[in-house]
Amino acid sequence: MPNWLHWLPLMAESLPTLLWAGLIFTVPLTLLSFVLGLLLGLVTALVRLFAPAPFVAVARFYVWVIRGTPLLVQLFVIFYGLPSMNILLDAFPAALIGFTLNIGAYTSEIIRATISSVPRGQWEAAYSIGMSWSQVMRRTILPQATRVAIPPLSNTFISLVKDTSLAAAITVPELFQTAQRIVATTYEPLILYIEAALIYLVMSSVLSALQVRLERRFARYGGFLEARA
Repeated sequence: MPNWLHWLPLMAESLPTLLWAGLIFTVPLTLLSFVLGLLLGLVTALVRLFAPAPFVAVARFYVWVIRGTPLLVQLFVIFYGLPSMNILLDAFPAALIGFTLNIGAYTSEIIRATISSVPRGQWEAAYSIGMSWSQVMRRTILPQATRVAIPPLSNTFISLVKDTSLAAAITVPELFQTAQRIVATTYEPLILYIEAALIYLVMSSVLSALQVRLERRFARYGGFLEARA
């Protein structure tokens, strides 16, 4: 029997298990990490742009450390290193913290750059009609910055979907570790890892298509704002 005839039943049998692991662990880990990381990134960006110098120094140090060290090492420090300080975390919360801190550092740079790209005249015009700082941010600056930030933030989100496979290294039973467990019993690493890769590819392709639609929608919104101006 050719190998591919042997692989097809194995792929069909393992597919529901892999999809279930993706649904229960990979998807929630991705969504929670991105939302929390985006909030952390927004706060960090605002601190770096507008806070007093001591807070700016703390924010810069955080971004420097996270961007300068591998994500896998960060996960190991949180899951395997913190227990030496009597800080014990389950695998999923440890992965969530690690991915959130990582995403927060990278998105903070994106958000900081997009806010800085808004012309100074927009600030002055908003202040001239009596808006407060928070109103300027909410009504004028962030809507314009969001349109510019959509492509890089979308790319970060798509990368995060694939990076969640690193959680397998700290025993989170997500899609990739589930594939590893099946390999341990079937001894068919090639086809199962290819199957896992194809699932990641499908998810990334769907998200890429959604990214294109989102960019087009915000582009129309930006054109509408420019027409009104």
